[in-house]
Amino acid sequence: MRHLKILILFLALAAVGYAAEVKEKKEFRAVIDKDGVQRVEVIGGEYFFEPGHIIVKVNVPVELTVRKKPGIVPHDIAIESPDAGINFKQDISKEPKVIKFTPKKAGKYPIYCSKKLLFFKSHRERGMEGVLEVIE
Repeated sequence: MRHLKILILFLALAAVGYAAEVKEKKEFRAVIDKDGVQRVEVIGGEYFFEPGHIIVKVNVPVELTVRKKPGIVPHDIAIESPDAGINFKQDISKEPKVIKFTPKKAGKYPIYCSKKLLFFKSHRERGMEGVLEVIE
């Protein structure tokens, strides 16, 4: 009976690990709306961004609408690539906030939460990061 409990626990942990891995790979390809803007909704939660991989076109305006899932841990969203026309750090809350920019250079740029509490790992180190991929 003990071996069965251990096996069930192992399978449950493996399923959780697989689900986390799948969540990290979630990808969103932005579409250019009739007004010429690429719009993306991003949700931040307990150490994740969804989607975790965003694809947009270069030289086309982008509007990221960001919000946080309910919880007490504060989060922000940041991209620091001024040479590509993408440079912001915005606290996120349950109320949606819109971040506007126009990417000027193709490439892959890290999206992350810059929060850190005292001597604990940063939110980025805990997995709250993603990628903004800018394509031609």
